[in-house]
Amino acid sequence: MKLYHYPKCSTCRKARKWLDENGHEDQYELIDLVEQTPSRDTIEAAWRASGLDLKKFFNTSGQSYRALDLKNTYAGLDDDQRLDLLAADGKLVKRPLLVFNDGDGVLVGFKDTTWADALS
Repeated sequence: MKLYHYPKCSTCRKARKWLDENGHEDQYELIDLVEQTPSRDTIEAAWRASGLDLKKFFNTSGQSYRALDLKNTYAGLDDDQRLDLLAADGKLVKRPLLVFNDGDGVLVGFKDTTWADALS
């Protein structure tokens, strides 16, 4: 598993704690979203595997989202432009992002019951 996170994020810390307390402590690679922003291909593969709307991959409450005025401009972008934005700025990516089962499984954000269902 790959856990894309931001170390200062309390939700990311909760997700790590949950993984560790539920028998997954040695099963994930920890990747800092800001220092090692996932490539466009990685983000696109995760998005397609997730079946989610691409907007779910955006940290809509973050500074980068607000600075780019994506609240008002998102609808005018196509998916290629949106993916390029995500790959250019790790702070735009909703966190944590967990990719598992060789990329077939994807969890965006953290909710313990959702993670328990997906990883049990």
